[in-house]
Amino acid sequence: MFDFYLPKDLKSKKIKTFSKEYIEPQEVLLDFLAKKKEEELGISEKKFEVLLAKNVLIGMFFLIFLFMALLFVRAFQLQIIEGKELSQLAERNKFTVYKIMAERGVIYDQKGNQLVFNIPSFDLILKKSNLPKDKREKEKVLKEVSWILKKNFEEFKKQIEGEKNEEILIAEDLSHEMLVVFEARIKDLLGFEIKNTSKREYKEKNLFSHILGYLGKINNDELTTEPDFYTIFDDVGRTGLEKTYEPILRRNPGELRIEKDARGKIISQELVTLPESGKSLVLWLDSDLQRKMKEALEQQLKVAQTKKAVAIAMDPKSGGILGMVSLPDYDNNIFQKNSDPDQLKKILEDPEKPLLNRAISGQYLTGSTIKPLIASAALEEKIISPDKKINDDKGYIVIPNPWNPDFPTFKKDWAVHGLTDMRKAIAESCNVYFYTIGGGYENQVGLGVDKIKKYLDLFGWTKKTGIDLPSELSGFVPEKNWKKEKYKQAWTDGDTFNLAIGQGFIKITPIEVVTAFSAIANGGKLLQPKMVKKIIDKDKNTIEEFQPTVIRENFIDPKNLEIVKEGMRQAVTGIGAPQASSVLLNSLPVAAAAKTGTAELGGGYYNIWVTVFAPYDDPQIVLTVMFEKAKGLSVIALPVAKEILEWYFSNNKQ
Repeated sequence: MFDFYLPKDLKSKKIKTFSKEYIEPQEVLLDFLAKKKEEELGISEKKFEVLLAKNVLIGMFFLIFLFMALLFVRAFQLQIIEGKELSQLAERNKFTVYKIMAERGVIYDQKGNQLVFNIPSFDLILKKSNLPKDKREKEKVLKEVSWILKKNFEEFKKQIEGEKNEEILIAEDLSHEMLVVFEARIKDLLGFEIKNTSKREYKEKNLFSHILGYLGKINNDELTTEPDFYTIFDDVGRTGLEKTYEPILRRNPGELRIEKDARGKIISQELVTLPESGKSLVLWLDSDLQRKMKEALEQQLKVAQTKKAVAIAMDPKSGGILGMVSLPDYDNNIFQKNSDPDQLKKILEDPEKPLLNRAISGQYLTGSTIKPLIASAALEEKIISPDKKINDDKGYIVIPNPWNPDFPTFKKDWAVHGLTDMRKAIAESCNVYFYTIGGGYENQVGLGVDKIKKYLDLFGWTKKTGIDLPSELSGFVPEKNWKKEKYKQAWTDGDTFNLAIGQGFIKITPIEVVTAFSAIANGGKLLQPKMVKKIIDKDKNTIEEFQPTVIRENFIDPKNLEIVKEGMRQAVTGIGAPQASSVLLNSLPVAAAAKTGTAELGGGYYNIWVTVFAPYDDPQIVLTVMFEKAKGLSVIALPVAKEILEWYFSNNKQ
């Protein structure tokens, strides 16, 4: 570099510039030398400040203009176009509406005995948006809750994070110990709250299970359909009367509107609507009769070597169901909150299907139970006089074989009945007589399959009865075309003979049987069976009382029905019918009429039936009893019917 030595007198000289600042001479010299050095290095033309190009300035101007335009458009959209909607959303955020729960309606029997109860219950609810925002605080709360609930923390955390809903049911029906702990700590557990609710309790467990049914958690579709009545935590009827009358039993929650400021502090509270309890049901059911029916059935199960049986009692004047038992049954309390999963699994996987209500959903061969209906059809069609006697001197009929005459078909009777008119045929359950009037034999014209089906349809054996219980099935009566389509085979006379005595392809539900016999008992009115008698409010004031519903009437001449009833009465008295099928009932405290039925299933198994109505002159009750797939031909249905009716008429004086 350069070394400069300036004279002392030069150092004292100063030059005054235009800006009135003083520059010392050495500074001028140093600038000159620095510039010369820059020229030598080739950097003298470089500048530290460069003026912006004109295009850049224009571009920046347009960017700023575009940005301002976008802000203006967005402001216009928010304030003018979407202003009203956003204002409403802001208002919603300002106000929170809480549902105030009420009680679900209950169910009573005809005497006012309460069969269903609402038991107080407490659930733990989480509102995810109210959890602490700080991650550490959030985990601290979740750890404490998982510890109280005795759950694995990581699994608990994963469960909550994987839940899409804002509100989550964490635990239901808290035990007393857990409830005390949570109530003491709930203020520190941000996001969690205790919800006061109730659970269903069913009296006497299994006794009314198929009738009452049970509740289950609401699903999204149901919640979407009825958002005003339900929350995501509610239960709805799944089976039985709980399901059929869900719109009646369900509660109508009230609404409490709470106003909060931006910090979440409550400003005001307003009660929008009052909660309204669900309506209650009063049944035709006599719970004491129900208890007796079940007890009598269970006593004969071992004798029958089966676990499956049905008993239905119906009032033939109203159609009201006085009792309905289906075995095996189940404890519907198991389906409520905090139920034992092992017990639940056992019920669901039970091969005996205890959840099936056999009274309305079981389809069975009826055997000779069909004969009073066939007799009614024959009289109505005038194909035979009730006094005409058919000779059953062999205990069978012979059906010629057109393809091989040496091998005819024999249709057997259970006994030899001799000369038999219609009343005796019903009383003794004579197969030969009903083969003859059903399919035609020798010189006697028969009804034929089409007319048999026609009258069974009139008696309600091919359509659902419409009883106010879910999952009812309709009976099935075959016809010619059905067999051809199903089995690619033609209908034969043998098929008609089988149908005439309740064998072959026919499958009927017990509720259809008792309904048809009620029409015989009451003189020709086919009534819709009903479980519910009336609807009442919480103060037990009647809101609606159901009147008898006539499905059809006058489809059989009352005079013809009277003949059929006389045959059923003769089955009990045995007068003029030495092999009468129901003489065991002749010792009842009132006169009764009955018809038994034994449907052969093969392998030594039978469906064993009896249907009885009493008192004979003014029927008050029609009772159908059926044992499904009983082993052997034991007389099991009659003793059950006798025990039930003895109890009923001893406790219900006419």
